[in-house]
Amino acid sequence: MCAMDTIQRHDRQPPSPLSGERLLKAAIYVRVSTADQHVESQLYDLRELATQRGYEVVQEFRDSGVSGKRARRPGLDALIAEARQRKFSVVLVAAFDRVARSVKHFLQLMDEFDSLGVVFVSRRENVDTSGAMVRLFLTLIGSIAELESDLIRERVLAGMRRAKLDGVRIGRAPMNLDRAAIVRDRLNGMTLTAVAKKWGISRSLVCKLVKGSRRGEEGSVLPTASLVDSVHVMQSSSAGARW
Repeated sequence: MCAMDTIQRHDRQPPSPLSGERLLKAAIYVRVSTADQHVESQLYDLRELATQRGYEVVQEFRDSGVSGKRARRPGLDALIAEARQRKFSVVLVAAFDRVARSVKHFLQLMDEFDSLGVVFVSRRENVDTSGAMVRLFLTLIGSIAELESDLIRERVLAGMRRAKLDGVRIGRAPMNLDRAAIVRDRLNGMTLTAVAKKWGISRSLVCKLVKGSRRGEEGSVLPTASLVDSVHVMQSSSAGARW
């Protein structure tokens, strides 16, 4: 069988309920990288694909706002756990990069599905893992997907470098704070929460500024309480000696 036949042979007619042929149980996995994106379009396309191929969708798994570079994801972990229990025999995804961004992770997942007897179907690439030549195509297409991701990252970094050269600030603007006044408030007895609320900063930043002032990193600030007590003791001792 030639490679092209291996990919395109999935255009077969779906089994008819009247024929008595048993429908294959399938699971759908969808993922979006940011919380403001939605998975509905992926779900719609994959449900339609399942109907065309005669699959019975028994479960749907999703990861929202999770990067594909993360190997451990709640939805993906649940999918693998259910696959190990033989709950379905087909996994449908919208594209390779919805499952994994790196070739290594992608092929690890394919090995896992293959050992479980689960067929992996990708809608965009029109490929599943039931053919003999699939391993070659998975490696090639997965490599292209990883290369595309790396190129996008390089373009973003290049744009950031160019923006910095043009004087554009990247990231959050620095906070204009009176650090000495913050330290004074804390040393004068204000609680961490009160100081943080007054200046609109975090409690951890208050602690960092106070510790820095005691190491002499923040310039001239009020002395600590222990230092003030020591000065009073020395002054009292000197006055007693003169008398």
